Amino acid sequence: MQITDYVSYDATGLAELVRNRSVTPLELVDTAIALTEKHNPALNAVIWTMFDRARDLASNAATDGAFAGVPFLLKDILGGMAGVPTRDGSRINPGVPATHNSELVNRFLKAGLIPLGKTNVPEFGLVGTTESKLYGPARNPWNLAHSTGGSSGGSGAAVASGMVPVAHANDGGGSIRIPASCCGLVGLKPTRARNPAGPDMGDVYNGLIGEHIVSRSVRDTAAMLDVTSGPDLGDPYYAPSAPASFLAAAQVAPKGLKIAVTRTLMDGRPYHPDCLAAVDAAAALCTSLGHHVEEAKPPVDFEAMSTAFFAVWSGGLAMQVDWLIARHGGAADLDHLEGLTLGLYRMGQQVTAAQYMGAQIAFQQVGRAIAQWQQSYDIWLTPTLGGPPMAIGTMDFDQTDPMAAYAPVLDYTPFTPLQNATGQPAINVPLHWNDAGLPVGVQFAGRFGDDAGLLALAMQLEAAAPWSGRRPVHWG
Repeated sequence: MQITDYVSYDATGLAELVRNRSVTPLELVDTAIALTEKHNPALNAVIWTMFDRARDLASNAATDGAFAGVPFLLKDILGGMAGVPTRDGSRINPGVPATHNSELVNRFLKAGLIPLGKTNVPEFGLVGTTESKLYGPARNPWNLAHSTGGSSGGSGAAVASGMVPVAHANDGGGSIRIPASCCGLVGLKPTRARNPAGPDMGDVYNGLIGEHIVSRSVRDTAAMLDVTSGPDLGDPYYAPSAPASFLAAAQVAPKGLKIAVTRTLMDGRPYHPDCLAAVDAAAALCTSLGHHVEEAKPPVDFEAMSTAFFAVWSGGLAMQVDWLIARHGGAADLDHLEGLTLGLYRMGQQVTAAQYMGAQIAFQQVGRAIAQWQQSYDIWLTPTLGGPPMAIGTMDFDQTDPMAAYAPVLDYTPFTPLQNATGQPAINVPLHWNDAGLPVGVQFAGRFGDDAGLLALAMQLEAAAPWSGRRPVHWG
């Protein structure tokens, strides 16, 4: 298959070619490998490969799955696959090959996806950029000096450059939506518990983290949810009921939605001009499609939510590091952890059980407040990020004071963590590029459980203002 043909299709389109025997899974995999070898030296998106295994899978692949024969990448956080290491981007994790697949990976494989390797991440997925000491920085295909976002930054760069049409991603504070914004992609964080976290966990960080993908088309994001969503045996809780097909639901154009748009930061300070331009353009597009858009803000105490978020985030990190030390050895020091990670680990060690449970109550309270506010609105529109993709090197990962390390980017993720706390679905839609040619995404957040409504609006926007013709410098 010619590379120019391969990159002109999304994952759904490639699978259709496989089903009608216009191309074989092995041809697709060989093309994806060639593109990875072409672009990865500059982008550093893929940090571990399994090309021979992928070719074997392709040679014996069925052709009737929703994504039959489609090349794919797994993130180096979660997404466990038997025989494949996962290191969480950290030197303290020796990357022992997994003994079994996660349930999510089982569903990816059942759908016909063929994993080629693992993608770059920041250490333990702690930040909105991908620049670990273990792997080095992932670079943005639109401009190599800029970040891909994080923590699914390697996945974002791989999909944006055309190596693969879709890639695994997960999101604990924006880690699907942030790289989608930085790389010009579609990125849905589904409703809490929509996708499974088993068999090793019931949830991750008490439900903060959700699993899905990044993609170049809304239909791929919707079709993937059709093959991955649904409860697994032993799940601690279930997401609300889903439509028979997310893809079918997304193809029904919504009418007369009531959309709240927030045009300043929650404390009233102005957005970065690029973000304001992106939000205003998206609001105008929604209005032109017949939706009612009005300016509004939810009643959220962001300072209290931030305190709760750090308690859960740092406490969860301390649990992970202690578990790795108990299992594999090593120590919580600068020989094994980055400075920022070590500082957060120490913070997490000081979080009491009472404080952790109090943080969970704070999340539940904000979830109820947002749910009540959003009874008046179908959708909430904001920028995804507080600015265009940051320059690589903005953060000092040697800094052991977490607040000092985060200081340069405190306003970089003003909205994305909120939906992790509330469990709501939220999607980045790539509708805007700034004058420097960098993507600046907008975020639409839906009511709890209404993933289908978000996807329907996103598909309507994609049809009205398509982005498929935009190509980064490093492409194809």
